[in-house]
Amino acid sequence: MDWVREFYSVTGRWWAEADAKVADRDRRRVTLLREHGGSSGRVLELGSGYGATAVALAQAGYEVTAVEISDRIDHFSGSDADVAPGSVTVHKANFYEVCLPGQFDIVCYWNGFGVGSDADQRRLLARIECDWLRPGGAALIDVANPFVWAGWDGDEELLPADPDAGYDYELVQRIHFDPITCTAIDTWWEPSSPDKAVTQFLRCYTPADLTLLLSGTGLTLTGIVAGAQVLPPSPHPSLDALLRDRHEYLAIIRRTADI
Repeated sequence: MDWVREFYSVTGRWWAEADAKVADRDRRRVTLLREHGGSSGRVLELGSGYGATAVALAQAGYEVTAVEISDRIDHFSGSDADVAPGSVTVHKANFYEVCLPGQFDIVCYWNGFGVGSDADQRRLLARIECDWLRPGGAALIDVANPFVWAGWDGDEELLPADPDAGYDYELVQRIHFDPITCTAIDTWWEPSSPDKAVTQFLRCYTPADLTLLLSGTGLTLTGIVAGAQVLPPSPHPSLDALLRDRHEYLAIIRRTADI
C-alpha cells in the first residue's frame, strides 16, 4: 500500500480549493450518522481527508477523533472546529498503527474502504471491533461497488479546469477493473505531466462478499444504504442502485457481541 500517501496527497492538492470546506456531502453524512449511529457520542473518523466531515460532525455536537495519513489533513482549519459545539482531535497517522484512547460509539470510514488486500481489510475490521468500537456501537463504512466500477472499465475522460468552482487543474482520469481480484484501478494525471500519474487501487465488495469478510468477527452487516434506499442485507433482484447507479454503498455494521 505504498501508493496511498502519495495518491491522496497529490490529488488532495488538486482538489483542496474546492473540497477542503464543509459542503452538502458532509451535512449528508451527518444525517446518515444520526439515523444509523445515534444523535450524540464519540465518533472516530478513519481516512478523514481534509477534515470537512469531522468539522460538520463536531458542529452537530459529536466529539470527533479524525485520522488521516495524507497531506490532505494539512488543509484542516482548526478555527472551524473551535466554534463547534463538539470537538475535533486530528491525528496525521496510519490508522493501522495509531494508538487512540478509549472506545467510540460510532466509527465511520467514508469513501476509502478497500485499500489493500482482503487481509488488510480484516486487519482494519479487527481494529474496529477490538480496539475502537464499543459493544453495541455502529460502524458506517462506504464500500466500493464492483458492479458499477466494472462497467467503467476502459473509460478515459479529460476533466477541464473549473476555477470558479475551485478546481484549478485540468486532469485526465482512466479506469480499469481487474475481474480476477475485483479491484478498481483508478489513475489520474495532468495532461502536461503524464509521467507523473498517480493511481489508487480499490478492492470492491458485493454485500455478500462483505458479509464473508465479517465472518468470524463480532461485527455484523445489518443494513445497506444505496442512494436514498435503506435496505436489509437480503436478496433484492435487479436493484438498479447497486447494479448500475452507485459506485459505492454505505454498509451499516454493528458490534453485536464480544467473541
